[in-house]
Amino acid sequence: MDEHKENIQAEDVNVKMSNSKEEEKAKPCSRLCPPEESAPQGSPSQSNSDFSHPVYKEIALANGHINRMSKEELRIKLAELKLDTRGVKDVMKKRLKSHYKKQKLMQTAAEGGPTDTYYDYICVVDFEATCEEDNPSDFLHEIIEFPMVLINTHTLEIVDTFQEYVKPEVNPQLSDFCVKLTGITQRMVDEADPFPAVLQRVVAWLQERELGTKYKYAILTDGAWDMSKFLNIQCRISRIRYPQFAKKWINIRKSYGNFYKVPRTQTKLSTMLEKLGLKYEGRPHSGLDDSRNIARIALRMLQDGCQLRVNERMHAGQLLSVPSSAPMEGAPAPHNPRSRN
Repeated sequence: MDEHKENIQAEDVNVKMSNSKEEEKAKPCSRLCPPEESAPQGSPSQSNSDFSHPVYKEIALANGHINRMSKEELRIKLAELKLDTRGVKDVMKKRLKSHYKKQKLMQTAAEGGPTDTYYDYICVVDFEATCEEDNPSDFLHEIIEFPMVLINTHTLEIVDTFQEYVKPEVNPQLSDFCVKLTGITQRMVDEADPFPAVLQRVVAWLQERELGTKYKYAILTDGAWDMSKFLNIQCRISRIRYPQFAKKWINIRKSYGNFYKVPRTQTKLSTMLEKLGLKYEGRPHSGLDDSRNIARIALRMLQDGCQLRVNERMHAGQLLSVPSSAPMEGAPAPHNPRSRN
């Protein structure tokens, strides 16, 4: 549903969920992953600003050499290292730089491997919601599909999925456009439970996997709309509080753009897949299939050396950026939704 989400009125995103005043101002989103020459945590440098260790000169020289390589030379070198050779030239350059940097830092500081090991799991969510071909500015989008795809960041595998359809309350009749776009039929939503009941089963699913208790995890989405728009509106419609475990998330579009250094126009789902040398698998605008493909992008980014980190959050009904300097933390243990007073 990613392209259709682009058409949603931006001013609706910042709808207030309570009468509380905004306590913090949004900070511009800074880089999530350090530049090639910067020192990651636990590196041989004494501080984040001290790059005097000789390893950084070696990395800088290697980066310069990689920058001068042709696409075919990059592909040959990646093949020699038994790394993925798919993707456009800039993606292959980033992959080779990340590999070399990690190897050098492992030799020097005995660091771990190139994958994200702060979160044990990343949970990908991509809602489908009621829609019309030309959504009026006051249209209330109701969630009609709740999918989740669970990534193990240590094994770099999709290990589990969840999917349920949801019965809309305000506009129970789906538009022909919505049915054609999502593949979700009127019968599917008529036979589904209302959102609060589905959310309870989502919470139970997360709890059964000990996320937020035994294992650290984070939510990941394709853009800000799923949490700041769809879940925000749905909780108001269903008269329940916004769930704490969904108040912070990884916006993969920001992570992708910062890591591969590409503009926002190149961060749509279809474009990200194409640039990484991947093809969409499944039915576009199926929430579960979209989530699986977003998960494939996340896995490729982890393999390429990106450390995915929470970069957006909700506060008092407002969408805010999370600066990369913010303390690292996982999502809290999920609990059953509470009713709003």
